[in-house]
Amino acid sequence: MKKVVILESLGIPEAELAELERRFEGEIQFESFGRTTDAEQLVEECRGADAAILANMPFPDPVIARCDSLRFIDVAFTGVDHVGLNAAREKGIRVSNASGYSNEAVAELVIGMALSMLRHIPEVQTKVRNGGTKDGLVGTELCGKTVGIIGFGRIGRRTGELFHAFGCRVLGTCRTVHTDFPAYAEQVSMDDLLRNSDIVVLQCPLHEGTRGMIDYEKLSMMKKSAILINTARGPVTNEDDLARALHEGLIAGAAADVFTREPPLPPDTQMLHAPNTLLTPHIAFATAESMSQRAHIVFDNLRAWLDGAPVNVIL
Repeated sequence: MKKVVILESLGIPEAELAELERRFEGEIQFESFGRTTDAEQLVEECRGADAAILANMPFPDPVIARCDSLRFIDVAFTGVDHVGLNAAREKGIRVSNASGYSNEAVAELVIGMALSMLRHIPEVQTKVRNGGTKDGLVGTELCGKTVGIIGFGRIGRRTGELFHAFGCRVLGTCRTVHTDFPAYAEQVSMDDLLRNSDIVVLQCPLHEGTRGMIDYEKLSMMKKSAILINTARGPVTNEDDLARALHEGLIAGAAADVFTREPPLPPDTQMLHAPNTLLTPHIAFATAESMSQRAHIVFDNLRAWLDGAPVNVIL
């Protein structure tokens, strides 16, 4: 019988998790743990395990290098930049992700952020609770805006579909030129996207080519009236440059769900003190529906790996 460790909560009810585990009765012994970043504890938890399931908890190279029995890492997340892929590659460990589970959740949050920023919802709520009015906070409509999406994969495309439904012009850019670009969107260069968009949305993965990509120079290309929305990864932006741009009025505002580190954020984080911001603690992927969907994808990944035909393969 194989041993599989679940290294952190998958965010679903215990009854649903138990039902998923029952699919492997007689084949797998499951053991669950709470989230930790302690390397020694992680190594101990993985002792004797054939596979490990985790979400966005860091699982770095030095830990994986010491997990001698591990053969499969099943990531309940789309991005895998928190997983030590170098060590996994060296040890021949297979890695799969849960790509697609949060397409709707992330896209809907982007729409919510855009509407909140354009209509000043956080500010007018504070005003009305303090006996004030809308004076000085009359918003603008989403319909008719040009929205540029950097990273036009599945989440980017779903986001574009929703903006199109609101009557927006949609621009998209990605690393490669696509022949199957949807009819509702225009494929443009990043510089053209930045110059022409009223709302710029970051939906790209984090890798060395995108780390720090949105810096002061790129922000300077944007309209002064433009809003930046980041639901990709925090390090895709240079946070200090973004905070500076907001203080200087280089752009009109920014909404961020991700940062250079996972919340809770230290008090000296520059974005906490920048004006015209809407900040959320990495919630884009987190809905009841998406949590359930990703758990099912993860257990489907596990079945496929057991059957010798892994899916959603990263490594």
